[in-house]
Formats: sequence, structure tokens, C-alpha cells
Amino acid sequence: MALTAQQRDQQIKEAEELLFSGPQRLGFGNGLFFGHFNAPLIFPYPEIKLEERNAVRQAVADVRRYCDEQVDATAIDRNAEIPRDVIAGLVKLGVLGMTAPKEYGGRGFSQLGYTKIMEVLGGHDASVAVFVNAHHSIGIRALVLFGTEEQKRTWLPPLVKGEKLAAFALTEPLAGSDAANVQTTAMPTPDGKTFILNGEKRYITNGAIAQVLTVMARTPVPGSSETKVTAFIVTPDTPGFEVVEASMPKCGIRGTATARLAFHDMPVPAANVLGPLGKGLRVALTVLDFGRTTFGASCTGAAKTCLQAAVRHAKTRIQFKQTLSEFELVKKKLAFMAANTFAMESTTTVCAGFIDSGAEDYKLETALLKVWSTDALWQIVNDTLQIFGGQGYFSNEPYERMVRDARINLIGEGANDVLRSFIAGVGMKPVADALLGVQSALSNPLRDFGKLWNFGRKQISARLTTPDVPVRSQELRGIARDLGKRIREFSLAVQSMMFRHREAILERQYVQERIADAACDLYASSCTLGRLDHLLTRSNGNPDEVRRDAQAGRYFMTLTNRRIKQNLAALTDNDDDATTAAANAALESYGPRT
Repeated sequence: MALTAQQRDQQIKEAEELLFSGPQRLGFGNGLFFGHFNAPLIFPYPEIKLEERNAVRQAVADVRRYCDEQVDATAIDRNAEIPRDVIAGLVKLGVLGMTAPKEYGGRGFSQLGYTKIMEVLGGHDASVAVFVNAHHSIGIRALVLFGTEEQKRTWLPPLVKGEKLAAFALTEPLAGSDAANVQTTAMPTPDGKTFILNGEKRYITNGAIAQVLTVMARTPVPGSSETKVTAFIVTPDTPGFEVVEASMPKCGIRGTATARLAFHDMPVPAANVLGPLGKGLRVALTVLDFGRTTFGASCTGAAKTCLQAAVRHAKTRIQFKQTLSEFELVKKKLAFMAANTFAMESTTTVCAGFIDSGAEDYKLETALLKVWSTDALWQIVNDTLQIFGGQGYFSNEPYERMVRDARINLIGEGANDVLRSFIAGVGMKPVADALLGVQSALSNPLRDFGKLWNFGRKQISARLTTPDVPVRSQELRGIARDLGKRIREFSLAVQSMMFRHREAILERQYVQERIADAACDLYASSCTLGRLDHLLTRSNGNPDEVRRDAQAGRYFMTLTNRRIKQNLAALTDNDDDATTAAANAALESYGPRT
């Protein structure tokens, strides 16, 4: 059922209040929509700070050794449980509090340092990586960012030490990717000292084993009939807390305890409100930015595992009197894996760098990373299984498990199709605001002559000049020029679509998808180019490794250059009408199940 104009206006109002309230600064991702390459935001390529480099290197080695020796991914998948002794080992290594401040018992790692740990976990077992991500990246992180000093002193030490586990409870039967549709309520008592929670949550990682949960619920707006979402700290020993289902059977990441929860007149002290009243969705979206960055790190680890296994198998498996590595279709798969693995690490590193630099807003960049990296990993794990053939299909090898595990990545922490609309919307909003300002100026051209002159000058410049993509390496100048051209073409295409569709572009998901996919490739290419430039001008690494990495990075730039051109061309040359007609015909053929 199509939205009414009133419903659409209300959704726009809620989205703008949530995403665009307060002063807005143009981040790197938004700059792409304007045709800008804001080099200072991503150049030079981020590195772990010298003072923590040895600690991170040692932690990575310790976690890798522990995983190899103590974490049996096959048994975790088979038994659908992460053993308590595995969790205890992670606690001993400090994994459950890697970025928590040292004054609360954490290790105080940077986000970039932490991604190196998550890369190891993601490459070994996705269940363990998701468990840690739920506890640390979105569980503890909400307290670190939004907790009062008293809340931090109370809850962080036991969470960091692993004495308590954390969960983040947002999803409900009617609120998945549509996070604003939370139905759980929290009504204040007359004295204002307590909130009474009622509602249901589902698909909550760690939900049945956590002792501290961040729960989203609707609270009334004083003096209004409206309600807004607020974040609460909840403990399962509270009367009215029910674990409806402790571990829901599922396709992959079977070791995680994914729960259904219910709250029946559950009292929560007002002191347990986390962050400002009515700002729970801002808490959720901010925390998810961190989770999406570590998602990228976990995907990078899995991609590296797949690449290594596929290469080794292709070099030793003989068919038709040749090793698989001699066949072009196998080479094509290996090249895609190598290129995208290199780019995945590059893009994750830049996103972590934004967080560590204290940037105020990186929601667009983390969404771009999440969509692009999870899509890329999905192809990589499928191609790995294909290279292994029948051998990979059986459970004595890890690849069928990795395929099952990787599928959730396209759904969790924002379904990719929804995030594509988010990317297009967040990216186009500042452009639309600028165009509306020009439209307003046209009604009084004498008063606003300066605004019109500036707009006209920029439009002419955008059409005649290409943004400068400054690289130090002479070898990369041509690739940099091509990237600049694609950025210019992208910006002009975005404006063209906005003029063509106007307000209706909010419902043109075919258009949004192409814009978002092009934006993903532009962002990943920019991050990859930064790493390539760093590699070729500043690296003191092994020359053979540098050469291999550089070849992978260059090939990624070639792939994305072509994809971007194809997506932009498809904005005007497509089969959208036929697609809709075929879908509508199918929808008419089958009614709902009875």
C-alpha cells in the first residue's frame, strides 16, 4: 500500500529531525554528492599511533594464537553455543573491553587498533566476532558515549572484566530496519522516579545471556500526545523481564544466543535512562556507526581467510591435467577476492580513522562501508565455495559454514536495501537544500544576486573542471584523474535525477540503488587509492608483498571505475518499467497464505 502524502511528509519530518538536527558539516561522503574530493579528510592514509602500535601488534598476535589453539569454530557451529571457557579466554585477553577507557578497566585502544582485533576474530569464526561486536561495539559503546559518570562507574567495570555481558535490544516484530517503528512503551510513574516497560524484542544477540541490556522504548513527550524513543539500561533480574526464547534456531552464526524477550509491567529506575529523554534513536544510530565499522573489519578477516584458502586450493587441485589456477574463470574469482580484500581493509581503516580523529559525523561513510563490504564478502565466500566445488559443500570443510554465516551481514545492523535508500537520502539532502536555496533566490533575484551568481559559477565550474585527487605517486596519477572524472559525473547525475524526479525521488528506489552503489564504489575507491599512494611512497615493507598488494589495489580501481560508469548510465538507460510490470504481474498471481 502506497504512503499517503501526509504519511510521507511525517516520515520526512522524523528523518530530518533524527539525521539532520544541529549544525551540519560536509563529510567526505557528502562531498562526493557535490562533486568534491575532500582530500584532507582521508589523506594521509590512517595508521595506528606509534604509542599504541606495539600493544596492538601484541594483542593481535595473542588473539590469533588463542583462536587457533582454543576456538573450535566447527564445534561452536555444531553445538550452537560459544563455550563459557572461550568467553573467559577472551576476557583474559581484554577483548571484551578493548576500547573502553582505562579508568574503567578497559585497554583504551583506538577504533583502528580494535578493528585489527575484530579482523582476526572475523577471519576465524563469525559467531565469536558477532558475540564480541554485540557486547562491545554496540553494547558497551552506548554506555561509553552516552552514559552519565555514575552509570559508567556502575556498569563499565563489570562489563569490561566479563563479569557481566551486554546486549543491545532494538529490534521488534514491527521494528527491524524501520527502527523508528519501536512499539515497546515506557510510561513514567506519577512521581517520575520509575518507568514501566511493556513490549517485546526479538533477534537480540546475547539477549538471554546478558546481564546489562540497552533497551529502546517509547516515552511520552511532555505536554503532547506524541511519543519518542528513549534508551534504557535494563537488567534481567528485574520483575517482569522474560526470556521468551533463549536461542532462536537460525541459518548461520549459530553460536550466538539470539533471543526473544518480553517486558511485562517491568519497572526501570529513571536513573537508568541512557542519554537524553526521547533521543534513543540517535543513541542507536550513533552506536551502530561503531558496529558497522567493526562489521567491515570482521568481513575483512573472513575475506582474507577465503582468499588464502582459495589460492592454496587452486594451486594444488588438478583437473583436466591442469591446476585450477590455470583456468581463466578461476583467475577471475581470485582477482576479485584479492582486489576487494585489499579495498575492504582500506575502507575499514579510513572509517576507523574518522572515529579516532574526533570527526562529528560519519554515519554516511559507515553505511557506505557496511553495504559495500558485506556485498563484496558475500560474493567472495560464494566464489570460494565454487572453487572448492563439491569438496566445499560438505561440512568437514569450513566454507559452507562461512557462506551461512556471511548471509546475515546483508541483513544485520541495517538491511542493505534499506541502507541504500539511506545512503541516497543522506547524500542528496544537502544538495537538495542548496538547490532549494537557489530556487528561493530566484523569487527575489536582486536581493539574492550573490547567491545566484555563486551557484551559477559553481555549476559552470562543475561541468568544465574535474576535482583534484592529489596523490604523491606518479604511477597513480592516471587512476586519480579517472576517479576525479567519475566524481564529477556522479555529482552531475545526482543533480539531474533530482531535477527530473523532484520529491518523488524519495520513492524511486531503482534510482536510489544506482546512486548508492555508485557512491559506495566512489568511497571505497577513494580509500583504496589513499592506501595505494601510501604503499607506493612510504612503505618499507617486503617488495614482493608491496607489488602484490599494489596490483590488487589497481585492479580494484579498474573494476569500480567500470561499475560506476555502468550505474550512472543505467540512470537513463534501463528496464525499470519492465521490471515493475513483471513484479506487478507476479504480485497478482499469488495471494497471501491461508
